[in-house]
Amino acid sequence: MKFIRFGQHFIHKNKGGILAYITDNSFLDSLTFRGMRYVLLNEFDKIYILNLHGNSKKKEIMPDGGKDENVFNITQGASINIFVKTGRKKAGELAEVFYCDLYGRQNEKYDFLSNNDIKTVTWDKLRFSAPQYFFAPKDFLLQKEYEKGFSLQELFPINGAGITTAHDEFVISENQQELFQRFETFKKSSGEAHYLHEQFKVSRKEGWNIVKGWSNIQNKELSAYIKPISYRPFDTMFIFYEDSLVWRTVKKVMRHFLKGENIGLIASRQCVSDWRYIFITKDITDFNLTGTAGRFGSGYAFPLYIYPNKLFADEKRKSNLKKEIVEEISKQIKLRFTEEKENNDESFAPIDLLDYIYAHLHSPAYREKYKEFLKIDFPRVPYPHDASEFWAYAAFGKTLRELHLLETAAPQKNMANFPKAGNNTIEKLAFKDSKVWINAAQYFDNVPQTAWEFYIGGYQPAQKWLKDRKNRTMTYEEIEHYQKIIFVLSETDKIMKKIDDNF
Repeated sequence: MKFIRFGQHFIHKNKGGILAYITDNSFLDSLTFRGMRYVLLNEFDKIYILNLHGNSKKKEIMPDGGKDENVFNITQGASINIFVKTGRKKAGELAEVFYCDLYGRQNEKYDFLSNNDIKTVTWDKLRFSAPQYFFAPKDFLLQKEYEKGFSLQELFPINGAGITTAHDEFVISENQQELFQRFETFKKSSGEAHYLHEQFKVSRKEGWNIVKGWSNIQNKELSAYIKPISYRPFDTMFIFYEDSLVWRTVKKVMRHFLKGENIGLIASRQCVSDWRYIFITKDITDFNLTGTAGRFGSGYAFPLYIYPNKLFADEKRKSNLKKEIVEEISKQIKLRFTEEKENNDESFAPIDLLDYIYAHLHSPAYREKYKEFLKIDFPRVPYPHDASEFWAYAAFGKTLRELHLLETAAPQKNMANFPKAGNNTIEKLAFKDSKVWINAAQYFDNVPQTAWEFYIGGYQPAQKWLKDRKNRTMTYEEIEHYQKIIFVLSETDKIMKKIDDNF
C-alpha cells in the first residue's frame, strides 16, 4: 500500500503517467483497503488488474477444480496492476477498471505472461459500487434478496466484540488453581510498576495500568475475579477478570453472562475466507474465539438474555431481541412469543429463535449462496415463511447447540479410540490412515478425516486443541475431552448436510 501511494504521489504531482506494480493481491477485495481503492479510482483514468491468484492460504484452485500455483512460490496471491492517468478525466469521475483472472500451474502462467501484453489480454470491465469498490468481480445479484433478512446486529441490540486481554499469558490459564496462585503472588508483590512488569513478564501497553490493577485487588477476595471464559472452540479456560488488568473487558456485554444463566451466539463481522464464523457460548468470550483479528473472523458476542444491573425479587431477565423483528417473525409463523420457554405448539421463545438462526448459519447452501455478503458484515438471516419451516430449522439448531456446548457429546466406542498405552505426551502430530498420532507410539484411532479437517471459524479444532498442548502429558479427562471433540465435529458435518437435504 505504501509503495502504491508513493508512486501515486508522483503521478499526481506530474498530472499524468503510468504506475505499474506487481504486488500481493490482498488490496483487490480486502475490506481494509476500500478507502485505498476509492482514492485510486479518483486519481486514475484506467486501471488494469491481472490477478495471478496462487493464494495457498485460501487454498485457491482453478474454477474447474484444477490446481492453482503461485508464480513466486509464496503463500500470498499476487497481481499485476497498471494505473493510467492521462489528465483528461473529469473531476469526480471514477476510473474504468479492467480485470482478468489467471489461474493454473506455474509454468502455464509463465507461458501466458511471456506471450501476452496489455493489448492481447482479454479484459473484462468491472462493475463496482460503494462503499467497497472491489477491484475483483463480485456477484451481488442476490443482494436485494439477502437484505430482506434480519441482521444479527439488528436483532440483538446489546452486542460487542469479545474480551481482549493484551497479555493472555498473564490473566488467562486453563488451570483455575494455578491462576489463583499467580494472582495471590501478584497481590503480595511490591506495587512498583517496573517490578511488576519484570516479575510477571508483562509488557507495557497504552490503555491499562498494572499498578492500578494491583491496587484494586489489595483488599479483595481473589476468587471473585476468576471466571470461566470461552477461549477457543471447545477450549474453556479461566480469566482473572479485573477492569485494570484486562485491556478490554467489554462489561456492557459480558456482564449479562455473569449475572445469571445465559447463552449467546458468537459471529464475525467480516472475514476474508469462506464464511464459517459462528459458534455458541454460555460464558464470557475471548475476541479471538472464532478467528484472529489480523485475518478478520474475530468473535462478536450476542447474548440471548439481558439482566438488570441489580437483581430484585420481582425482576427477571429479558430477551435481548429487537421487538419489531420478533413481532414480524411472530406474524409470519402465527405463533405467540414468550420470554421463557412454555413447551407448547402455540408459542415460541428466545431459545427457539436462537436455534433457528444457528441452523441457518450452518447451512452450506446458505453460506455459498450469500458468501460475498457474509464477508462484508454481520450475517443476515431469512425470515421463516411459516411455523413448519421455523420448527424444522430450530430442531437442527437445537441439536447443534447442545453438541457444541458438549451437553450431548460423549466418547464413541468406534471413534477416536486411544488403544495403546504410553506416556500420553503430545509431541509431534500427524494424521494418517484415520489415525491422529500424538507421538511416535500413540494415536487416536478411527478419526474421520472430515473431523480432522473441519473448520469452526479460522480454526480446525481437532488440530488446534492438540497443538495448543504440545509437550504436555494428557490426563484421562483430556483424552476423553478430545474424543468428544472428534464426535462433535463429525456429527456437525453430518447435520449441516442434513439441513441442506431438508431445504
